[in-house]
Amino acid sequence: MNEAFDDYAHASLVVAHDGDHAFDAVVPPIVQSSLFTFRTFEEMAATYRGEKSRPVYSRTTNPTTRAFEQKIAELECTEDAIGFASGMGAISSTVLAFVEPGDRIVCVEHVYPDAYRLFETLLKRWNVDTVYVDGKDHDAVARALPGARLFYMESPTSWMMEAHDVRALAALARGHGVITVIDNSCASPVFQQPIRLGVDLVVHSASKYISGHSDVVAGVAAGRRELIDVVRKTITPYLGAKLAPFEAWLLLRGLRTLPTRMKAHEASCLTIARRLKELAVVTAVYHPGLGNQLPPGMSGTSGLFSFAFDESIDIPAFCNALRLFKLGVSWGGHESLVVPALVSRAQNAGPNSAIDFGVSERIVRLHVGLEGADVLWADIAQAIGKAGG
Repeated sequence: MNEAFDDYAHASLVVAHDGDHAFDAVVPPIVQSSLFTFRTFEEMAATYRGEKSRPVYSRTTNPTTRAFEQKIAELECTEDAIGFASGMGAISSTVLAFVEPGDRIVCVEHVYPDAYRLFETLLKRWNVDTVYVDGKDHDAVARALPGARLFYMESPTSWMMEAHDVRALAALARGHGVITVIDNSCASPVFQQPIRLGVDLVVHSASKYISGHSDVVAGVAAGRRELIDVVRKTITPYLGAKLAPFEAWLLLRGLRTLPTRMKAHEASCLTIARRLKELAVVTAVYHPGLGNQLPPGMSGTSGLFSFAFDESIDIPAFCNALRLFKLGVSWGGHESLVVPALVSRAQNAGPNSAIDFGVSERIVRLHVGLEGADVLWADIAQAIGKAGG
């Protein structure tokens, strides 16, 4: 392992340069075709036998989508990747490719709520059990792993923003022959490449930082070719959660500015998190960059964090008073967003992950966009004043 590896420099180089494109275009063209024809019977037969690799049907193979997949694989320092129509398409397809009825999944606490709901609803129907552990407690992880089929991680985690020692966790799982999957949406490939830390498969909600413009819903999984082939051959053709060529083209566009955007998000977010930590009405700030140091293998953070108000603040009034932070789900775009745990806890969508994972109703999650730290802080300060602070 090359410890001098520079995440940011690597990402910047990958997103800035391509190979040759049709017509010498500087950006990949959109190949908006549902199918691809063959010149001869022999070529078609060889392709169907798996002897020749080429596009056949855009539900499974498309040149624009393939260009995006290859770029993500390069960013994540691995061999292959596969695009999906959503982040949940990537998560569910990857998990379903490797678990069978009777299997057990080990999962870190505080994961993305819909990933949790997948484990607690659909997978339970198929007699797949999920055990949740504190990812910071390596002894607890080690006790849970024997006999498990898959270990599912996030770092940082949703809502509570816990950053784990991914290399150590991956080593524990490898020692028990357990497949590892991690959601890397928050850190992005700019600040963390989990494959280099020993993880088997990486998933992203590409709707977030990879897109960066809040105009795409997409997902992607990356890993060793033999593992991605399992997903590509056993799950993707039949569930149909394919990534369309236009969305793939938009994602390629978003990747061009990913390293620069991540640096800007990180800087503004840290400024605001540090200022909030100094306020008497704020009882806790959950941001991985506020500790003594980031865990091994993680070189930066993002624009996402959460914090808790004391009882003197009227959280609905705070949210309503914000002008630059808009009330909205998701994150990763240019805009700043706020989501109160009060709303997430009340979501009518099956098992309530916020309650089960101990997220207090006093917690508010912010995504710090690209508007600038000072103007965003002014917006937060005036909203706190109107909400009782």
